[in-house]
Amino acid sequence: MRVVTPEQAAALVRDGDTVLIGGSGSGHAVPERLIEAVETRFLATGAPRSITSIHPVGLGDRGQRGASRFAHEGLLKRIVCGTIVDAPPIAAMAADNKIEAYTLPQGAISQLIREIAAGRPGLITHVGLHTFVDPRQAGGRQSERATEDLVELIELKGHEWLFFKPFPIDVAFIRGTTADEDGNISMEHEAIFGEMLSMAQATRRCGGLVIAQVKRLTRRGSLPAKTVKVPGMLVDAVVVVPDQAQTYQTFYDPAFAGELKIPLDSFPNLPLDERKIVARRCAMELEAGAICNVGSGICTGIGLVAAEEGLLDHITLTNEQGIIGGAPASGLDAGAGRNYAAMIDQPYQFDFYDGGGLDIAFLSAVEVDPRGSVNISRFAGRVVGIGGFVNISQNAKKMVFGGTLTAGGLKVGAGDGKLTILSEGKHRKFVPQLEQTSYNGQYAKERGQTTVFVTERAVFRTSDEGLELIEVAPGIDLERDVLGQMGFRPMISPNLKTMNERIFRSGRMGVGDHFATATPNVHPRLKALAGAQSASTS
Repeated sequence: MRVVTPEQAAALVRDGDTVLIGGSGSGHAVPERLIEAVETRFLATGAPRSITSIHPVGLGDRGQRGASRFAHEGLLKRIVCGTIVDAPPIAAMAADNKIEAYTLPQGAISQLIREIAAGRPGLITHVGLHTFVDPRQAGGRQSERATEDLVELIELKGHEWLFFKPFPIDVAFIRGTTADEDGNISMEHEAIFGEMLSMAQATRRCGGLVIAQVKRLTRRGSLPAKTVKVPGMLVDAVVVVPDQAQTYQTFYDPAFAGELKIPLDSFPNLPLDERKIVARRCAMELEAGAICNVGSGICTGIGLVAAEEGLLDHITLTNEQGIIGGAPASGLDAGAGRNYAAMIDQPYQFDFYDGGGLDIAFLSAVEVDPRGSVNISRFAGRVVGIGGFVNISQNAKKMVFGGTLTAGGLKVGAGDGKLTILSEGKHRKFVPQLEQTSYNGQYAKERGQTTVFVTERAVFRTSDEGLELIEVAPGIDLERDVLGQMGFRPMISPNLKTMNERIFRSGRMGVGDHFATATPNVHPRLKALAGAQSASTS
């Protein structure tokens, strides 16, 4: 292992290389200094050219950091990632057809890296069927230049599957906290683990270079062996960045690192606006003992509502980055978490999700059609991507989509048990037709999935006939404020209800007061054992 400067590391990237980059979203374990060094070199010398950038999650602060640093004509040929929205300049290049752009399920890319590490032929999965990832639709393409088929439809044992093809890796940029003199990497200050180990293994399998950005160096043998996340035998070079920040927004939060847990009353309380209203109504779908996913966007507020309502000890919230328990962070820190019980590698979290381990999932919806299908990946001329959305939404037992009924300038008033629309949004989100299908409502119905759509003023569910309105907020005019703001007319339940007025009042709702006395989920064999023990003592 050699210690090199960021500039020396960037010089190792050649024209046409495929660069695999670790980290997630808004700076979580992102090797930012290495990405920056590549940009600086290109602007100064014109090299490297025509690289392919691959990262499972979106990388960027929605400004100029992260993947945005590659948004220079000539530098980037192709990008393959989960989301592009975190890097607006890259999204613009994709929309303008200046690069080959693909957005594939975050979990599929994450797991595919592990398959490459093992030398297996690729990833076979059901995730992505009947969505824009399916080659019968778009195959994950987000630009006309993207002509290569990265995903194939295959049949195995009478069932349809998607086959995600492997890719070569020339250079991997990964990140940790501490490196010793042998190149062993620990991640004690990081907010996520991601798939750093799998990336290093896959790159070594491909004969590529593994370059790790870290915060500090330590003497050989001084790292406790159990804290080593990437062994030195997989690391070729280390770059030391002493001022390495934990995320783009937060320099360091010990709770993100798992060093401490904060009191529940230390979590911030959301203001009583449309975002909190949606989060509160979503929280009413929670059940004691439920294992849940909380996605990015408006649904991250569910963790804060759960903390405010005292629910965190009675449910298990997770996110796709590998956080289990506690409350996933919101805003630009989304992807991190506080008070979690465990942090695992991202591919294993997706194994659990893909296998149906989630009882309830909460995700945002940008567009919804009459059949209950959802688009989040491309709309209004914007290329966004899919992240872990497909892995989560296709496999949870119950799917709850959250979002406002309209967008663009929406403002509401609440506090007295009623909702008032102060300023209506300019854009309708319930539309007759989707630009891309990120979630197929009909396919979900065929698989017996329960689907609910929560907005600040109305709640819908899917039925055999399509979308059905089941609740309306108190104070709202049904025709003017709900049906008149939709691009189609849904069915209206004969048992149409009013949303609980507690959602629209200040203070705690008390939504989970019964959770402490609820019967926890117990495996049937343990129930039988308890019954046998009870019988033997009576």
